[in-house]
This record gives sequence, C-alpha cells and structure tokens, in this order.
Amino acid sequence: MGYYGKLEEKKLAQKLRSNGLSYGEIQKRVKVSKDTLSRWCRDVILSPEQINRLVQNKLNGATKGRMIGAKKQQKERIERTKRLFESGKSKIGRLTKRDRFMAGIGLYIGDGGKNDQRFGFANSDPNTIKFMTNWLIEFYDISPNKMAGQIWIHDNLDEKKARKYWSVLTKIPEKRIYKSYIAKNKIGSKKIRKQVHKFGVFTLLYLSTKTQREILGLMAGVLN
Repeated sequence: MGYYGKLEEKKLAQKLRSNGLSYGEIQKRVKVSKDTLSRWCRDVILSPEQINRLVQNKLNGATKGRMIGAKKQQKERIERTKRLFESGKSKIGRLTKRDRFMAGIGLYIGDGGKNDQRFGFANSDPNTIKFMTNWLIEFYDISPNKMAGQIWIHDNLDEKKARKYWSVLTKIPEKRIYKSYIAKNKIGSKKIRKQVHKFGVFTLLYLSTKTQREILGLMAGVLN
C-alpha cells in the first residue's frame, strides 16, 4: 500500500476515533497495529460521554474476561477431578473375596458400633450401607429379613419417604426399621449445615452378641 493509501487509512481511523470508537473497534476496519492507531489518533479529542463509553466497555471486557477465565478453570478442575477419580478406580480393579472382607472390617472400624451387644453400622451414604448389607449376607449368611435398621433424620425432612428408601435399598422389611430418631432442625442457628442428608443417617443393625464379638475380634486383628 502506498503513501496515499496509508493517508486514507489514517483519516478513516481518526474519523472513527472522533466518533468515540475504541481501538479494537477501529481495527476491525483499519488493519493496523494498536500502536499505529495510538500515534494517529493521539490528537483526537473525545467528549466526556465518549470517554465514559470507552471506560465502560473496557470494564465490561474485563468482567467478561474474568468470567471466561473462571469457566476455563472450572472446566479444567472438572476434567482433572474426573481423571483422578478414574485413576483411583482403576488402581482398585476387581475386588477378591478377601478384599471385600477386609474392606468391610475397615468400614466397621470407622463407623461401626464398638460395644459387644449388637452389630450396628451407621452412615448416610447409600453405597456404603448397601456394601455393608451385602457384607453381612456374604460373610455371615444373614438374610435382610433378619436385619433391622433405624433412621436419624431432621424434622423438616420426609421421614416416611426415608423409611421407604432405605427399605428398598437394603431389602430390610419396613416393619423391621425401628422408630426413627427425629432431630430438631435448628433454623435460627448460626451454624451452617454443610451437608443435608435427604434420607437421613441409616443405622444397619443385627441383634447378635456372638456376631458382634467376633467382629470386634476382627477389628483387633487388623489394628494389632
């Protein structure tokens, strides 16, 4: 492009700038660098309204940039979490019978009852309760019809729905799920509940002193 071509571009850039356009907007029509535009338009006087528009657009652009950056970070975090989850899962592979046996003991050490009167395992996670129910079936040949349960739940949740849910999950007859413990939901409390368990906390029960004492022995064998 010759001298006159550049001159025409310069005049167009100055005209667009005098109309209050930003350098980014001008570049869509005049294909030169921002540094060149800055030199060409440095003597163009903008009105207060035009300056305010440019400042607002810049702020909006910064906000949009932060949102895009946040979304990108969120996507990366989700993908990273998924990769780590699958990596951990693949390291476990298929559990042997002994693996399942030891896993059950480990779970009971954490959330099981420690007295010697009855088996009692409490948790809010359905998969964990299901695992321990199957553990009793597999290693102690105990039918769900001989197991029992109890629910701890806040008074603002549906207790009847919770009873039905845990009964279907564990195959324990609903009539063998004892009277629930209803906890008062402290609405005015300053303490923030980080987790709200829709179906409460379920305690899996088996009323056998013999079984419980053997499980306590299993725990001692692991811990010692």
